[in-house]
Amino acid sequence: MRIVVDVTPLALPRTGIGNYVLGMLRGLTEAGSEHEVVAFSALAPPGKRRVAQALDGLRLEHRLITVPPRSHYWRTAWSRFGHGPVEWLAGPLDVFHFSDWMYPPQRGGLRATTIHDLVPLRHPDWVHPQTHRMHSRKYEHAAHTCDLIVVNSEFTAGEVVELLAVPRERIRVAYPGLDPAFGPDGPAHDLGRPYLLTVATLERRKNLETLLEAMPIVRRARPELRLAVVGAPGWQAPTLEAADVVQLGYVDDSELASLYRGAEAFVYPSRFEGFGIPIVEAMACGTPVVASAHPSMDEASGEAAVRADPDSAEAIAAGIERSLGDRETRAERGLVHARRFTARAQGEAILRAYGQARPA
Repeated sequence: MRIVVDVTPLALPRTGIGNYVLGMLRGLTEAGSEHEVVAFSALAPPGKRRVAQALDGLRLEHRLITVPPRSHYWRTAWSRFGHGPVEWLAGPLDVFHFSDWMYPPQRGGLRATTIHDLVPLRHPDWVHPQTHRMHSRKYEHAAHTCDLIVVNSEFTAGEVVELLAVPRERIRVAYPGLDPAFGPDGPAHDLGRPYLLTVATLERRKNLETLLEAMPIVRRARPELRLAVVGAPGWQAPTLEAADVVQLGYVDDSELASLYRGAEAFVYPSRFEGFGIPIVEAMACGTPVVASAHPSMDEASGEAAVRADPDSAEAIAAGIERSLGDRETRAERGLVHARRFTARAQGEAILRAYGQARPA
C-alpha cells in the first residue's frame, strides 16, 4: 500500500497529538516495511523546517509542499471548499490518513482520520471558540466521509459513537506508542530539593489549580516537596504563582524524561483526556503516578496509578501520600504497564485497521 499521512501537527512544538502522529509514523515504518509511507503536508517555510526536523531518521517519503505564510488559511480553504484532490500534491495513494489540521478531498483509496478526543463538543467552554468551530467542522466531516476513524482509546471510541453517531464498526483503537526517550535508564533531573512533577498545556481542562490547592496539604507532612510544572501556556492559562512551585515551560522529550526520572511522583489531575499519554510516559521512566479518577484515563492508568477525584484537593493530596508511601511497588507496576505502549504496536493496530476497513 501507498499510505499518505498528513503530518501537519508536527509543525508545532510536540505535545499529545504531535507525539501520536510521530509514533504512528514510526510504528507504520517498523511494522509495515513492505508498505510505502508518505509524510504529507502543505506548510509555510518555518513549519516545513520543523516538520522535516521531527521526521529526521524515519524511513519514509517526504511530500512537504511549500505554501505562502498564514498557511492555516490555505489549508482551511482547501478543506472547506474541496477544490482539487490530495493526489494532485501527494501522488497516487491507497490510504489517505488526515489530521486535525486539514481534510482535503481525495480521488480514491481509503479515507481515514484520527480523533484524539471530543473535548470541543463535550466541554465547549474549555476551549477557545475558534478551536470549537474548527474541530466541530472536522468532526462532522469525518463522520460523514471517513471509511475509518482511528481513536487512541476505547473511551474515545465510545465518545465518537455517542456524540458523532458513527457506527462502532468504522472505529478502531490504536493506543499511542511511547517515544524511545522515555525509559528508566538515563539522567535524572535535580531541582535542588525533592519535587513532584506535573506535565500539561496550561489550560482550564488540565485542572492545575486544584493541584496547587493540594500542595499545602501535602507539605504539612512533607515540607521538603516542591511542585515542578512543565507545559506551555494555553487558553485561559491558570495563575501558578505560589510558594514552592517551579514553572519550567515547554521542554523537549529528552529533558522531560530526565524530569520524570528525578520526580518523587508524577501527578496528573486533568478533568478529561482522550487517553493521557503523560501518565504512561512517567510510568515508563520508573516514576509512580497519581492520576485523575475520570474514566477517560482508565486505560492509560491501568492498575498501576493511584487514582484521585480531580475536583478534591484533599483527595489529590491523599493520593500523593499513598503513592509516596508505596513508591517502589507503584513504580514497578508502572514499568510493566508502560511496556504495552510501543510505536510498533501502534503501527500494527493501524495497519490492521486499514486492512479491515472498506472504502465507501
